[in-house]
Amino acid sequence: MLFKELNLIPQLLRAVQQQGYQKPTPIQEQSIPNLLNGYDLFGCAQTGTGKTAAFCIPLLQHLFQNKRDIKHNIRALVLAPTRELAIQIGESLHTYGCYLPLKHTVIYGGVPQHAQTKALRQGVDIVVATPGRLLDLVSQGYVRLGNVEFLVLDEADQMLDMGFINDIKKIIQEIPHRRQTILFSATLPKEIRSLVAKILNDPIHVELSHANNSAADTVNQSMYFVDKVNKRNLLSHILKGEAVESALVFMRTKHSADKLARALSKQNISVEAIHGNKSQGQRQKTLNRFKSKQLRVLVATDVAARGIDIDDLSHVINFDLPQTPETYVHRIGRTGRAGSSGIALSFCGRDEIGTLKDIHRHLGKSIPEITEHPFLTTASLTTNSEKRQSQKRTSGYNTNTKFRRSFRAKKRAS
Repeated sequence: MLFKELNLIPQLLRAVQQQGYQKPTPIQEQSIPNLLNGYDLFGCAQTGTGKTAAFCIPLLQHLFQNKRDIKHNIRALVLAPTRELAIQIGESLHTYGCYLPLKHTVIYGGVPQHAQTKALRQGVDIVVATPGRLLDLVSQGYVRLGNVEFLVLDEADQMLDMGFINDIKKIIQEIPHRRQTILFSATLPKEIRSLVAKILNDPIHVELSHANNSAADTVNQSMYFVDKVNKRNLLSHILKGEAVESALVFMRTKHSADKLARALSKQNISVEAIHGNKSQGQRQKTLNRFKSKQLRVLVATDVAARGIDIDDLSHVINFDLPQTPETYVHRIGRTGRAGSSGIALSFCGRDEIGTLKDIHRHLGKSIPEITEHPFLTTASLTTNSEKRQSQKRTSGYNTNTKFRRSFRAKKRAS
């Protein structure tokens, strides 16, 4: 199927084709026609499969074709878990809606609210928001949601993980019951199923296969066994290769992210770090530099990297393995997006073998190991406790065997 077969208005089709897109991704192909027909929709797919366009395009068409007498009243609300994702959605609305007379604004915490309230006073059709700042502005009277016709919850599983469920419930109470509601999630925990049952009306279900526990097939995954002290050396070794055009490196802590960025910078690698201690302005400036290829490497923590959408990101590198398998899937989904190919590399130290086993169980397969590198450790998927048990069994067997052999020898000698 082609985009021109999706019954899009000429303005949207022109904007889509201007981006070089001819064929919709599977999630777009299944979602857009149903949303244009007015159905509620629950979509579950891996990150990087084109979910943002899957709701932005029909949202824009709905608002344009169903014009209201009151201009620039908030008619559509998109909720996102992080500032970065909210900004990315705003950029997508600008891209696809560039030929439409619709206004949108993005509101999020961590920055002064003056610019956001000014945009709201001037009037907008679409608000993209993080839940906390939205509720603040609702309580101050800057935001009224009584005319919302279109509600989107993007990355809903992450919003629940971040503790936004009560905020979401409060926001939904402000919105008319008669509306079109869309909920997208990368995973399917029971909390998401419960939320879908409560806020969606007879929804269409669009679920890509294995969305709950695997990354897109376009991501080539590999794993290195390496001692913790040699991880930085291994990363430098990999980055010196010409094959790494751009890399998003994941760290567990803010301090380690800064420390690694400083070390790589001393090796003349263009790199910066982003994490929660950086201001929103600093984070956005760094992200823009990375997107524009001024930086080759971006070192990030999980919270700071949520919602990052970077075209043609060649590599994701897990310097530290994540605490949960679901986070692993989210991380590596930053590459191989919308049909393009990508590479995900993971470093596993001796203390992370249990975590790697959990990831393997979640994926339903083992990540291929790369053994041709100068920092290979002797670690294996046998845990320390299993090794100790094996050693005890072997030790016991050897001791008993030696005793029996000695006893028989003495008996024969006598």
